[in-house]
Amino acid sequence: MGVFTYEMEVTTKIPPAKMFKAFVLDGDKLIPKTVPEAIKNVALIEGDGGPGSQFNYVKHKVEALDKENFSYSYSVIEGDALMKSLEKITYEIKIASSPDGGSICKSNSKYFTVGDFEIKEEQIKGGKEKASGLFKAIEAYLLANPNAY
Repeated sequence: MGVFTYEMEVTTKIPPAKMFKAFVLDGDKLIPKTVPEAIKNVALIEGDGGPGSQFNYVKHKVEALDKENFSYSYSVIEGDALMKSLEKITYEIKIASSPDGGSICKSNSKYFTVGDFEIKEEQIKGGKEKASGLFKAIEAYLLANPNAY
């Protein structure tokens, strides 16, 4: 088994508390609205959402949720995203204040591979583009709907 890690940073004009609430706390409701071509629905199968991409099925497990410090971590533990070549994928997300009153979202992703499987650079680039696109779609929604959240 190998572990491949990458980091990403995205900025937005939305303040951290508002972005965290929309992106993380209410993401199960908002994400299908903002990218319906990629995510049809999100359904909780266990718990209350405290401590569901362009795939037919993805199962997430929330690892940590810190509402005061705007941080969140979860693992993809089942589904098409694992491509039978990954044991799991973990994501750690932290949303911090930027000097202009907006936010900086920092993300750390770890891919735990099965056997000798290697992740190619273009796959990592594609994943970063999708993640950034999702973040920007939520930003666009919040800018278009300033009274939301």
